[in-house]
Amino acid sequence: MYPGDPEASIELIQTIEKNGWNMRRIEMNTHDGTHVNTQVHGVVDGNNLDNYPLEKFCGIARIYTSFGNINSNEGIIFRDQNIDKEIAKQIKTIRPRFVGLSSSFEFDVDIEKDLLKEDIILFERLTNLDQLPEVFDFYGMPLKIQKGDGSPVRAFAVII
Repeated sequence: MYPGDPEASIELIQTIEKNGWNMRRIEMNTHDGTHVNTQVHGVVDGNNLDNYPLEKFCGIARIYTSFGNINSNEGIIFRDQNIDKEIAKQIKTIRPRFVGLSSSFEFDVDIEKDLLKEDIILFERLTNLDQLPEVFDFYGMPLKIQKGDGSPVRAFAVII
């Protein structure tokens, strides 16, 4: 949880014994856990989830080691380091398909807003990145939240 945000809750509201089925109610922010940020998260009148086709949230991705082998058709995942101003400048130049950040790090607010101004899709709090090879297929599909500024995702990789 980001400091100051309300905690997520999952509550059992119906049971098989009483109602014939189990059902839970989930209450959470759109930026809890592993999630994706769209432009409107940090930019007035920016693009929201409705403005992106699902293809924008998946594709070939590469673990960042240097910018020498990154291109605009691939996503870039930061596993071993945070994104500083110099790296953000390179990201804005190359414009990868999306950017992901390990749960070991947190975006600097100014850098995050700077990347969102450029309409770069940002995934945060990705886990188990140590299990991935350098290149893989990434999927981080958002929930269909109308005018969404972001969404929790079930992020996963397919090893190619």
